[in-house]
Amino acid sequence: MAKKKIVLVFVHGWSVTNTNTYGALPERLYAEAIIAGMDVSVKEIFLGRYISFHDEVRVPDISQAFDVAVRDQLSILIKNNIRFVCITHSTGGPVVRDWWQRYYINNTRSGVCPMSHLIMLAPANYGSALAQLGKGRLSRMKSWFGGVEPGQGVLDWLELGSDGAWQLNTDWIANDGKAIGAKGVFPFVLTGQSIDHSIYDNLNTYTGESGSDGVIRVAAANLQGRHLKLEQQIPIKKTRRKKNESFWNAPKLELKELKESPTTALKVITAKSHSGNKMGIMKSVRKSASDKKSQETIEAILNCIRVKTKPEYNKLVSLFAKQTKQVQIKQKLETLKNLLLPNTYFIRDRYSMVIFRVRDQEGHAVKDFDLILTAGTKSNPNLLPQGFFADKQRNRVSPETITYFFNHDIMMGTEKVVDRKGKTIREATKGAERLGFKILPRPDKGFVHYLPCEVNASAELLENTLKPNSTTLVDICLQRLVYKNVMRLDKGTKTNKFNKTEPGDELV
Repeated sequence: MAKKKIVLVFVHGWSVTNTNTYGALPERLYAEAIIAGMDVSVKEIFLGRYISFHDEVRVPDISQAFDVAVRDQLSILIKNNIRFVCITHSTGGPVVRDWWQRYYINNTRSGVCPMSHLIMLAPANYGSALAQLGKGRLSRMKSWFGGVEPGQGVLDWLELGSDGAWQLNTDWIANDGKAIGAKGVFPFVLTGQSIDHSIYDNLNTYTGESGSDGVIRVAAANLQGRHLKLEQQIPIKKTRRKKNESFWNAPKLELKELKESPTTALKVITAKSHSGNKMGIMKSVRKSASDKKSQETIEAILNCIRVKTKPEYNKLVSLFAKQTKQVQIKQKLETLKNLLLPNTYFIRDRYSMVIFRVRDQEGHAVKDFDLILTAGTKSNPNLLPQGFFADKQRNRVSPETITYFFNHDIMMGTEKVVDRKGKTIREATKGAERLGFKILPRPDKGFVHYLPCEVNASAELLENTLKPNSTTLVDICLQRLVYKNVMRLDKGTKTNKFNKTEPGDELV
């Protein structure tokens, strides 16, 4: 039986201006694929290039152009029913995902997708915490951007909690899993969680953030996510006994829906960072097969390409999960030896990302609110474990969306961490056991306003919301209170001033 021809298409990340960004990966992969008995021809390797450093260019624009490029450059192969394997880096992942979702998953009449495998290296599937630093500061980070100022259109998508990323990922989570398979596409995420200290930017602590590769968090790369929908109860009119005055109350926030994405493959690669010639998951790959530091990456990619059926995919998902667990245990403690100074220790815990979006029942964005996390049987914020909170970002374009970065291991409780000599670096910690949160929205008075509410801390909410190496999207729907006195009709022709009208106590 003849070997099936393999076509490789590479798609780079954001603000790249030269296809040398792929380094030796295409050549190395080609050579090792041939050794592995795969039918890969140099003529069937395509190096993608797209424009991301102009402000007017957005992710949907790139995916539209990618669709045309595929039909233009791969038309003969497609006519011969030869599908391509796409290998992406960084922003290239969500770009190709947007194309796949837009032109094939959401378009049932489009037929079989010409892409058979999507292998994403350090993809920014849920964005990057670095995106909020802004164009000017990012362009100065030459270790990643080579002095090129990133375009605002793509940068807006990459900011944590963006509308574009929210839509793409909720669409994926709502997917029933049928998009994964021999007649669909096999998606994979390969990422690192190590920091290349030689290119750490002291002015931008995100470049050394635990739970990330210096640019993308493992939780933001992983496709395995959840979508929770919570709704505030319908307001109830009550009366204060002492003052005999009425008021509206809606204290409960109730879980209405929980969706889990299709099971997808994630592998954390040992000692790999996002970029750089030394540790970068793509750029550090050397042409020679004697380069053992990149062997894990190459083998993982080849294992992905070998998958031909859903059972094979599920088997690799399980293998990758097992390997990721081993890598994260092995890399739990990083020790930097300092000349004439005590050693520096970095504890690499597992992290979770939760993105909250607050809107009302009319779909209006609630842009001003406080979100308070709680724990314990009495839903007390003071009972959260010390060190659980890593970072918080409010999206600048969509301020109704806020991203929390949790130390998952601290939240769940950890064992004692010791170095190789048995020295205790961190004592065992007790987890939160329960999680809840309160919403204090504004405006909280006037003709149109909102009421505070909360979901009580529970073990179920903790388990549903925080998953290691993963992101959860939480949609919160508040009740918008509109009072009747916003608009009244008076009988007769007598004129009256109404600039001092009070809201009253009746809702529309």
